[in-house]
Amino acid sequence: MFEGLGTQRLLALFFAGWLLFSFPLLGLWDRDATLLGVPLFPAALFILWALLIGMLAWWMEHPDQT
Repeated sequence: MFEGLGTQRLLALFFAGWLLFSFPLLGLWDRDATLLGVPLFPAALFILWALLIGMLAWWMEHPDQT
């Protein structure tokens, strides 16, 4: 059904994003701290979102090595 390494990577990335943006893990970033003057929670959301998009772009631009 899900043949190929690319499909498996996309599913893994989907589930990683789902877990990263779920409540228990997002609660770790809800602190009264700042990162370069930006509150930690929005900064963490943006960094995690940017990392997921970067990984997706990198995986889509490089063909499967199998």
